Amino acid sequence: MQRIIDTLTSTQFLIAVLAAVAAAAVVFSIGATFLSGGSKMRQRIKRVALEREKMRAQEMARLRGSADPDQPTRTIRQAQGKDYMKNVVERFSLEKAFADENTAEKLARAGYRGQSAMTTWLFIRFVTPFALFILSFGYLALTVFKDKPLWMNAIYALLIGLIGAYLPNVLLKNQTIKRQQSIRRAWPDALDLVLLCVEAGMSVEHALKRVAKEMGAQSVELAEELTLTTAELSFLEDRTRAYENLGKRTGLDNVKSVMQALIQAERHGTSVGSSLRVMAEEGREARMMEAEKKAAALPPKLTVPLIVFFLPVLFIVIISPAIIRVFSQSYFNGGG
Repeated sequence: MQRIIDTLTSTQFLIAVLAAVAAAAVVFSIGATFLSGGSKMRQRIKRVALEREKMRAQEMARLRGSADPDQPTRTIRQAQGKDYMKNVVERFSLEKAFADENTAEKLARAGYRGQSAMTTWLFIRFVTPFALFILSFGYLALTVFKDKPLWMNAIYALLIGLIGAYLPNVLLKNQTIKRQQSIRRAWPDALDLVLLCVEAGMSVEHALKRVAKEMGAQSVELAEELTLTTAELSFLEDRTRAYENLGKRTGLDNVKSVMQALIQAERHGTSVGSSLRVMAEEGREARMMEAEKKAAALPPKLTVPLIVFFLPVLFIVIISPAIIRVFSQSYFNGGG
């Protein structure tokens, strides 16, 4: 028994266990990344298909003259989440309190579209402060500040709850930034592919559809937006609205400039290929300028890590032999 205890408490055994746990965590993380990639792609394709079905139903209703602006046609895409969320939002009039005319656009930039996303967003904004207040009050009262008065724990929990009121906005902004970064990195390549397809004789719809398939491996977000734009070009009466919607959903200036060029080409009958060629050249130049800007900003960023981590080690390596030599000589002289 003592031998087992000694083995379990030995340093080598603990190091081996920690190494095995770390290796298993790395393997699990990599495997989860590959497995979640396919499921995320399928979910986005499903959302695009539902959005296309919604636009098809709205366009058919408009053509039949049965569409009512106040009572829109209910489709699968317009399912408003879970019933309890909808009831809470309607009972407390959360849409008037938390939403404005830009809320739907902000959600679309983060990849959340439809009334279901709006309902979920309003419900989360309403519930998060109360949930954090209750959880933090229970945690502080039972663990950290259990010896303190309850009113002090309540004040700390109230502060955490107030912070929780801004937490959904921060998370939404972070999601929007990540999505825009993915689209921004892949946009120049996508624009070059669209130019090649258009110059090869394809229409804009078929070019965007083809590029969306090609860009799926590089940027799922951009592929989703291009596929949705293709669907809008097929069903919307005004094609310029599809281009404007793409610029609004992405919120990127380079995408908006390309869409504006396509709108001008659509209205005035100019060559789409020449407009795309000019915009593709500007996109490549902008990407090169951004790379040069990052390269120029690299030396100042490396200054602090160089001073903190590299120079002390260099000084130790240079000075240590001299210090050891001095102490050794003094020791021998003193001993003599």
